[in-house]
Amino acid sequence: MKNKKQKIYKALQGTISITSKGTGYVKVPDYEQDPEIDFKDLNTALHGDIVEIILNKKGYRRLTGRVSRIISRAKIGFVGVLEEVSPPSGGLTSSKFFLKPDDTKMYTDILIPEKFLKDAKTGLPAQAGQKVYIEITSWTDASKAPEGKVIKILGQPGENSAEMHAIAIEKGFDSDLPQKVEEEAKKIKTLGIKEGDFVERRDFRKTLTFTIDPDDAKDFDDAISFKEIDSNTYEIGIHIADVTHYVKIGSELDKEARNRGTSVYLVDRTIPMLPEALSNDLCSLIPNKDRLTMSAVFILDKNAKVKKEWFGKTIIHSQKRFTYEEAEETIKKDSKPLHKELLILNNLAKKLTKERFANGAISLEQEEVKFILDKNGVPIKVIKKERGNSNKLIEEFMLLANKKVAETISKGTKKEGGVFVYRIHDNPSKEKMTDLAFFLKSLGYKISLVDGVIPTYEINSLLKSLEGKNEEDTVNRAVIRSMAKAIYSTKNIGHYGLAFEYYAHFTSPIRRYPDIVVHRLLNDYLQGIKVGKEKLNIYEEISIKASEREKFASDAEQASIKYKQVEYMSSRITEVFEGIISGITEWGIYVEEKETKCEGLVRVRDMEDGFYVFNEKKLELVGQKNKKRYRLGDQVKIKIKNIDLKRKTIDYTLV
Repeated sequence: MKNKKQKIYKALQGTISITSKGTGYVKVPDYEQDPEIDFKDLNTALHGDIVEIILNKKGYRRLTGRVSRIISRAKIGFVGVLEEVSPPSGGLTSSKFFLKPDDTKMYTDILIPEKFLKDAKTGLPAQAGQKVYIEITSWTDASKAPEGKVIKILGQPGENSAEMHAIAIEKGFDSDLPQKVEEEAKKIKTLGIKEGDFVERRDFRKTLTFTIDPDDAKDFDDAISFKEIDSNTYEIGIHIADVTHYVKIGSELDKEARNRGTSVYLVDRTIPMLPEALSNDLCSLIPNKDRLTMSAVFILDKNAKVKKEWFGKTIIHSQKRFTYEEAEETIKKDSKPLHKELLILNNLAKKLTKERFANGAISLEQEEVKFILDKNGVPIKVIKKERGNSNKLIEEFMLLANKKVAETISKGTKKEGGVFVYRIHDNPSKEKMTDLAFFLKSLGYKISLVDGVIPTYEINSLLKSLEGKNEEDTVNRAVIRSMAKAIYSTKNIGHYGLAFEYYAHFTSPIRRYPDIVVHRLLNDYLQGIKVGKEKLNIYEEISIKASEREKFASDAEQASIKYKQVEYMSSRITEVFEGIISGITEWGIYVEEKETKCEGLVRVRDMEDGFYVFNEKKLELVGQKNKKRYRLGDQVKIKIKNIDLKRKTIDYTLV
């Protein structure tokens, strides 16, 4: 504790984290040590709640306390399997229903009174053994179980649809949009695009325009137009769906989009932020259709230097829909239509990339996997996603548009004290950089700290030297973990990872609410409408909410990947795999299977060739007698010992 004179019995506030064993730890500002809360003293507190605690008066080895009240709940919704407890034989009371939560941080079952067993939408009663989503309705007495009501019946445990829906809905993303939101979208779609919508829009319909997206994409936020002015000068347009033309402030669509914050991309489905009538149709920049857009248009020279820029409302007519694979082939083969145009764009993109890295951007690319599913959603194959020139081309021009929009509005409103929503990325903490340097040195890499931080050029140099090596992905992950998280904010501090002084999200309004807000602010700015400081709190609230929803969406996406990885490996119990050691602890080594990226734990107690000791300084496990060493990046052969699909975990043994 920093202030030793502080009376430790006073009430404190903080966020509580609860372990799977039911012990709580409260993060209290200005306290170096998180007070520990014994299970019996949780007083109904749940993981993530903001609580008030009273510290115990007597001295212990560590600070301890008890929860005195709940200030705000992190969540009240839980997914799990409904269980029925029958009364004793001959008893007069009826059966009781309890939810057994999937969430390992939820340490108690939830009582569901019989009157609350019905699905809120269909009216059908939930049955024992079904997977359901419930919300807690009351819990004031810690000695009794919380009570809840069924909101949605998801299906049978183990069914693909039920499990994927469960992952999403527990993070606040229901696959069903409210009926009034769907109806509002359908009315807008029925009206379609009218001649009056073209007024005061710059017309790009006769300019070569195309989209480049994954082969399974359903909505197209962005398109690129290309025009050669002369052999050394090009007009490049980045055209983004004008979602704000349809989604008005205060509408049902806007309220729902703001609440969701983002679309969610699970392994087998997309849960859109906006109804499909807009996201997959009227707002989607599909080929051979007139579409309304907001655009950033740049005149670039052959060295990718921006000579002129323009922002505003436009109308486009995409002539071609490229998949990444088609675009990649077009760049490589001069016999393909639009080869010259894509080759020029690719060369310009590479120069933009080079400039970013020269300015201190960090190169972080982790391998990702994609699942091939059968008709029942069961994974039958796992493949690694490839990132080629076409991916990087699109990424670089989207970064340019995002940067320039933020730069233009920021500089334009600075004198007037206007409001804007930035995408910011703070500098890494010195503590995390020290930990990263220690980790890298344990692997044998010489790393220097300058003012407590590893210079970005040194990180990039190391990552480049690791390309194709066993420890490449492990080091990439370690570097990412050492970084701060990018968030939305009205206070600009720049973007450390991209090395941009100004940055915002402008290019994906179909799937991100902050982009809708940025479009509105850009439109106001272009019309000379000032958004003053009196609205700062509104936009800061939007930023905080959007950052939170982004985190929940990411958690859901990762959980769906992990579930499918474990499900895929459950059909391969007898096989031997090649793995890479991705983590080392005192209780065992984490191994990532090379092809599928499925990570599991080899427990020390299952290492049968001797007793192993964890060397924390060198981050290795060493055999006490055989002196065998296991280090990060080592290649090992593994077999599956145990799989827990509910917990999404795999236990491996060494072969």
